[in-house]
Amino acid sequence: MENRIREMRKARGLSQEDLASGCDVSRQTVNAIENNKYDPSLLLAFRLAEQLHCRVDELFIYRDNSEEQQD
Repeated sequence: MENRIREMRKARGLSQEDLASGCDVSRQTVNAIENNKYDPSLLLAFRLAEQLHCRVDELFIYRDNSEEQQD
């Protein structure tokens, strides 16, 4: 799963620390999510969307990799 958190965060002029504070998590957590090293819980996904003034489905992009593996 990919995400657009960094892009949307920067468009709103927020630092990772700003976003983390608004979501009650560490800056390291935001960094790990932005770098696709950590998938947030559903609750955190909704908090991120709320802080970024968007919908959860605008933040996360699901790609089915099983089709690529069959080739």
